[in-house]
Amino acid sequence: METAVEQTVWDVIALYLRQGYVHILPMGLDHILFVLALFFASTRIKPLIWQISAFTLAHTLTLGLATLGYVTLDPAIVEPIIALSIAFVAIENLVFKDMTRWRPAIVFAFGLFHGLGFAGVLSDYGLPQDQILPSLLSFNVGVEAGQLTIVGVCWLVLHRFADTSWYPRLVRIASAAIALMAIWWTIERVFLGG
Repeated sequence: METAVEQTVWDVIALYLRQGYVHILPMGLDHILFVLALFFASTRIKPLIWQISAFTLAHTLTLGLATLGYVTLDPAIVEPIIALSIAFVAIENLVFKDMTRWRPAIVFAFGLFHGLGFAGVLSDYGLPQDQILPSLLSFNVGVEAGQLTIVGVCWLVLHRFADTSWYPRLVRIASAAIALMAIWWTIERVFLGG
């Protein structure tokens, strides 16, 4: 990775925007699957916006607090919880036909752990001590742009099929595949040190 030492604030912003985006697309398969599970929870845009907003608010909060040193939690705890959150949301898609009333609150709670995961990645990149705020904010905006890209592409490709007879089957198959992958990640992260 490029170093942010002795760069202008605009160089730092561009660098961390890119790092945030790339952490989601293409490198963040676990976050991609979480966002896809959120997408598959509802065919309507308003519930999707509620979920994405709850997730964004939560992970922004813990990303900032952890990066600034106010919150710490061992990655050995955070990473399995992130995997479990993906499994939970995907399984909920299999159990309920549409998004539940409590879904945004659950997504918010899980988003707190995702933010801690993002903070771990950001600390691995290193932060320029004289430009912590611009790098933190631009990394978060890059993460959001990556997530919105996923949601936007899915919505553009799939929303017109939401009322077809086969779309619920697609949601079940996709959600089951996401859940199985996330359960494997949970096992791997807890028992195999992955």
